[in-house]
Amino acid sequence: MYEKWIKTLKRVELFKDFEIDELNKMLMCICPKITSYKKKEYVTIAENRFTGIGIVLEGEVIVTKENAAGNRVIMAKLKEGDIFGEMMAFSGYNKWAATVVASTDCTVIFLPPEKIVGNCSNVCRGHKLLIQNMLSLISKKALGLNRKVEYLVIKSIRRKISVYLLEQYNKTGRLTFIVPLKRNELAEFLNVSRPSLSREIIKMKEEGIIDFYRSTFKIIDIEGLKASL
Repeated sequence: MYEKWIKTLKRVELFKDFEIDELNKMLMCICPKITSYKKKEYVTIAENRFTGIGIVLEGEVIVTKENAAGNRVIMAKLKEGDIFGEMMAFSGYNKWAATVVASTDCTVIFLPPEKIVGNCSNVCRGHKLLIQNMLSLISKKALGLNRKVEYLVIKSIRRKISVYLLEQYNKTGRLTFIVPLKRNELAEFLNVSRPSLSREIIKMKEEGIIDFYRSTFKIIDIEGLKASL
């Protein structure tokens, strides 16, 4: 049942340092559920019952929340091998904290939380390793959420854009890169309107700070970009 996805799961950070046989044994023990979704279909809905830690096996999903004004804010865009819901596993809260929507046709595997954090009846050695990996993931997610809060408190649209582009530059090590978000998704991620975002990046292009074509951006004047911070 799980053989088709073993190579994908082996690359997931949650299963870091697992041998193939050990991973197979773990999957047979925790009995995760695999579900396929069509583009724009809801994978989870905030406040619905928490069903388990999700891992994207193929395709892409978007994690969203609504702000106080009822507007959608994109928290993350996840691709093959990415995880969502891990913050909930140790929280004791049994409802989804965010909504997850399929941005393409996708397949997701859900790991039941009680099988991860509870006692294993089969005494699998991998359970200890699984929990260690889970704690590492949660720590990294907490740091990522802290970064998201920083975006939300930045008032200037130009500064939001500059921080985001510099982060992409630091990740790729290149002055020219493709951002993972479409223009409307980027606007939601930065919590600004799409027209305002478009106007500002056009201004930055006219000023010779950046150039762009669709999702490809080029930093022309990195010092000018840093000056916006």
